[in-house]
Amino acid sequence: MLQIGHNSLVVLIAQICAILVVSRLLWLGLARMGQPLVIAEMVAGVALGPSVLGALWPQGVELLFPQSSLPALKGLSQIGLVLFMFLVGLELDLRLLRGRAYVVVAQAGIIVPFALGSVAGILMLDSHCPSGVPRAGFVLFCGAAMSVTAFPVLARILSEGNLVSPKLSGLALSCAAINDVAAWCMLAVVVAIARASGFAGVLWTCGLVVAFGLFMTFIVRPWLHAIGSKHASRWAPSSAVTFALLLLLLSSAVTEFIGIHALFGAFALGVIFPRDGSWASSLREKLEAVSVILLMPLFFAYSGLQTEIALLSEPREWVVVIALLVCATLGKFGGTAIAARVTGLGWREAGAVGILMNTRGLMELVVLNIGTELGLIPPAVFSMLVVTALVTTVATVPVLRWLYPRVVEDGQVSPGREPSAALGPS
Repeated sequence: MLQIGHNSLVVLIAQICAILVVSRLLWLGLARMGQPLVIAEMVAGVALGPSVLGALWPQGVELLFPQSSLPALKGLSQIGLVLFMFLVGLELDLRLLRGRAYVVVAQAGIIVPFALGSVAGILMLDSHCPSGVPRAGFVLFCGAAMSVTAFPVLARILSEGNLVSPKLSGLALSCAAINDVAAWCMLAVVVAIARASGFAGVLWTCGLVVAFGLFMTFIVRPWLHAIGSKHASRWAPSSAVTFALLLLLLSSAVTEFIGIHALFGAFALGVIFPRDGSWASSLREKLEAVSVILLMPLFFAYSGLQTEIALLSEPREWVVVIALLVCATLGKFGGTAIAARVTGLGWREAGAVGILMNTRGLMELVVLNIGTELGLIPPAVFSMLVVTALVTTVATVPVLRWLYPRVVEDGQVSPGREPSAALGPS
């Protein structure tokens, strides 16, 4: 058999080529079902891991993904995540966070699944909580993992699918934005609990997180806006991008140092970064090609290599998976749909919002990888939650088309399907 393990660069290049080719081939079929590219990349990551390729051709996984090569793959994927989380924050329009109805629906979409996820974590404590892990950390992490909505995947689904009216899309994106901000704040607390030693350590870490947030909001944000309006347009494009990247790496390093993950710093800088002018657009243009097209598929592949469906060989494990799916769906769909109905939507439109908010996708995988790095969840629970993320995300488009068939073949909107005016301007 051809041996490539002696050359780490050859191995890494072969891995990248295989990941990109498999994800694009899968997308040829999934795109016909209305699924965005990110779904194909998620499925490709699982397919290239021990769950599929490892079951069909174990030697192939050993050849293409030897254990010695995984640190390099993980490092590249982490850099891609940092860049991607910055772009997520950059795309998060804070004006979407306005409106009473948006806040009500978004908070229901995080409180209810967090409560159900926490209950599931309590029930799994004796059988699945790793030894040495704080029991509170395990329970809270399960709740936080259930609370995430994949804002970037949701935006991609809505932009590519033309599935619902613009006003309903605006509601779903606004709620997802609020939801993600709240979920990331919640996850920061969970990470602080997991990494800190004792209650005093938790308070110290949370205090540093608050200080970091205040510093970024009231000092760094005005400074960046002043630079963006007066100086950035005069710099050479490469200099402006280099300066932004240095700030991004510094912000990520600070949040990693104070006891939460580097991704929080990247996301925070993206949220406060000035969006007007050419600075932000230049960053998007230069970073998206590298992070989204090249590096993010590596993250999906690395996540897939950590996913072992074979660990769920016992029937009772699949009972837990089904229970997690029920909790995840009831929490997100039920919580947001009922809240949307209370704010004035009809049941069908409220159900559509609930389905959209049940999209977990990429952000769920990010959260699960953080949990794995911290040792909060064992491999079996990681695999269970990956299955939950895949199923809820893949089901979004077909279920939404069944429940809310508002777009007919000629592209015209069917009458009588606009959401209530109680939502206010989109």
